[in-house]
Amino acid sequence: MLTSIIAAAVILALLIIVHEAGHFAVAKRLGVRVLRFSIGYPPKVWGIRHGETEYAIGATPFGGYVRMLGEEVGEEPRTEELEIYVRELGLDVVGAARKHGWTPESKQPDEQIVEIARRLNPQPPARAPQAQAVIGRDLKPEEQPVIDAIANCKSAGEAAKALAASPPRALIDSFRRCSFPTQSLGRRFLIVLAGPVSNILFAPILLTLVYMYGVPALLPIIGQVKPNMPAHAAGLMPGDNVISVNGKRIDTWGTFSDVIKSGNGAPISVVVERGEGAAARRLTLVVRPKREDEKTIYGNKAPTWVIGVLPSGKETTERFGPIGALERGVVGTVTISQTLIIGIARIIEGVTPVRQALGGPIMIAQIAGQEARQGFANVALFTVMLSLELGMINLLPVPLLDGGHLLFFVCEAVRGKPLKLRTREIALQVGLLLLVALMAFVIFNDISRIVQG
Repeated sequence: MLTSIIAAAVILALLIIVHEAGHFAVAKRLGVRVLRFSIGYPPKVWGIRHGETEYAIGATPFGGYVRMLGEEVGEEPRTEELEIYVRELGLDVVGAARKHGWTPESKQPDEQIVEIARRLNPQPPARAPQAQAVIGRDLKPEEQPVIDAIANCKSAGEAAKALAASPPRALIDSFRRCSFPTQSLGRRFLIVLAGPVSNILFAPILLTLVYMYGVPALLPIIGQVKPNMPAHAAGLMPGDNVISVNGKRIDTWGTFSDVIKSGNGAPISVVVERGEGAAARRLTLVVRPKREDEKTIYGNKAPTWVIGVLPSGKETTERFGPIGALERGVVGTVTISQTLIIGIARIIEGVTPVRQALGGPIMIAQIAGQEARQGFANVALFTVMLSLELGMINLLPVPLLDGGHLLFFVCEAVRGKPLKLRTREIALQVGLLLLVALMAFVIFNDISRIVQG
């Protein structure tokens, strides 16, 4: 149980970091100020400030977020937002001073802001030291009025309120340059899209590493021959090692299965090695596949070509060089993505039962634990699948998800202006209700699976 919980926590934390890092990297690249990069939601249990961003861990582990400067799209900055920005500029100066060797007397951030502001602009009037000597650089145009106001007030909060009520032009211009809402529509679209895309791109990278490390593959050794099936009629026996099919060398059970299913029922020539050591001999047998309905991974049945054999369960490890691993990583990612997309479509169509298809955190923990016990390759393959799922699900046009925000941007592009604030609030409330209901359903579904065995 502990293994399952730890494995699930590590996997989900990694995928959340990848997702939020996508938003973070593109936002920073486009000049948007990121206030906080958090793994988990509030309340905050740990945090450290580096540069203009606070990196934090929240007590609620299911998710993460990147908080950027500004909140409402296409509107004037609110007083609360300007107050936050003033405090952030003060923290920037404090950070520069600490980096330059200053040791604050106070422990609280707001008190430190006041302390450094008064060093730069002392009261009562006296000759202020040059900024270079205190913080190692000149004050930026937007920082000067902030430092002046804080130095003349009793607290940083009081100064923030005063500046927000009557902000100088330099402060407003600086806010607009680095806040998310004031960016162009295209830039905002890229920042939001970057999260899901990061999860999708992470999959082939991790998959490439897995193929270089080595993946477990079933050997083409027959473990069971079903009676009254083509393989039994042709003379195949348990323990037979499949060497080739129609002249094509067979190294894994997966290749053997693919050749049979892709043959459209045509007779196949199977070369097997029977026996071991000196008694081993090779036989060539002709098998005519039979078409039967088999249960698919989507929960429905589909006709496929079979011969009636099962693997022995013996495994080998396949390893590839960088080029071969990259090729297989990309192809594998495309294949898994197609499977997931078809799976989602089957759920929407009602072909696959929802209760069978959907799983929540309990199911993820169970599978993560099982895969972790099988080794790195297995848990990495599971992580690849979850990363793709996370990226695709976040692209769904549901409010609160990235896809919902992208839908808002599309509507803004069509209308020529953002949707009304009230419309967005209602949409987000509906999205929250849907996500809470879905989470409750999948958790109940997980518990039902456990109870029913």
